[in-house]
Amino acid sequence: MNSEQLIWLEQELGADIYHPLNIVLERGLGVWVWDVEGNKYLDCLSAYSTVSQGHCHPKILAAMSAQAEKLTLTSRAFRNDQLALFYKDLTELTGYDMVLPMNSGAEAVETAIKLARKWGYKKKRVPVGSAEIVVMDDNFHGRTTTIVGFSSTPQYRDLFGPYGEGFVSVPFGDIEALAEAVNRNTVGVLLEPIQGETGVIIPPQGYLSEVRELCDEFGVLMIDDEIQTGLGRTGKMFAVDHEQVRPDIMILGKALSGGFYPVSAVVADRPILGVLKPGDHGSTFGGNPLGAAVSRAAMMALVNEGMVENSAVMGERFLRGLEGIANDKVADIRGRGLFIALELLPEAGTAREFCEKLARRGVLAKETHGQIVRFAPPLVIEAETIDWAVEQIKIVLQS
Repeated sequence: MNSEQLIWLEQELGADIYHPLNIVLERGLGVWVWDVEGNKYLDCLSAYSTVSQGHCHPKILAAMSAQAEKLTLTSRAFRNDQLALFYKDLTELTGYDMVLPMNSGAEAVETAIKLARKWGYKKKRVPVGSAEIVVMDDNFHGRTTTIVGFSSTPQYRDLFGPYGEGFVSVPFGDIEALAEAVNRNTVGVLLEPIQGETGVIIPPQGYLSEVRELCDEFGVLMIDDEIQTGLGRTGKMFAVDHEQVRPDIMILGKALSGGFYPVSAVVADRPILGVLKPGDHGSTFGGNPLGAAVSRAAMMALVNEGMVENSAVMGERFLRGLEGIANDKVADIRGRGLFIALELLPEAGTAREFCEKLARRGVLAKETHGQIVRFAPPLVIEAETIDWAVEQIKIVLQS
């Protein structure tokens, strides 16, 4: 079937919850993808940083194929030979004592919320039923009802209530507002070190360090959502590394599997994750042998092939290239590593129109919040490809 037929079929049979570009992809390799008609595109979204290691990375593919021929799923009712090794690799990578594996990013965020609350009741002695978690305005942590309940984006929460209590939202980057929100019932501060969905919003320098200090002062857990920013996306292994901050709880996902399988995890030290006991939490697929084997290969590729370092160098090249072509259509260009946003002025048209024009030149990017275009190519991208992409963006900006 051709693109037109497949698009029609998808629109007829699928729930209308996305507005994708009308390009039907059928294969990918490295930073490139091809549609069903054979047209080639540079992927500048990486499935929201999931395919950071590049499409169909051969070593991750080999690990998946080998494990799929042996054992795919046991549930946690039984042990498997990959889970302990996954724990070992991930604790060594992150420096935390323990791991709790899940599947999707939203599941991992829900897990962290449950963990922080139980820790608050058991360790901080907060009165049962009164635990509060401070979150950030314009956050994006997933789509479950708990999470959208503390979203400040109207569409994410409208007509999906009622919602649970226990969340207080403050402006992102405002340490004074955060300090005012923390009280004796606060058990955690949940934040993205860089807000991705909102348009790659980077907090003021020093903010993350101030959050860490405030959490220490009031005995509150710093909960760091690195699902999109983690594992090299910003030019450091984790975005908090730019300020040498160590959160109490770190939430990982997306690139943890290199795009081959849904794998997420919550990592923390034993005094925190140790409060959970058998029966407190679980997942049929969480920690399955296939996901564990895939994730181990994905982490190994990331480290052994210098992808984090490449993200820093190529991200700087991409950012400087965009700044060099900025014109009267551009309101702002910002980024860290290969996590970059180009914000258009209203008179330049919408970001959606910009992405459609860019796709016709062979570059796939994603719009967000009306006027913002995000660029997040796989971390294996090379200088020549960066320069080519910048040239295509320049042509579209000047059109």
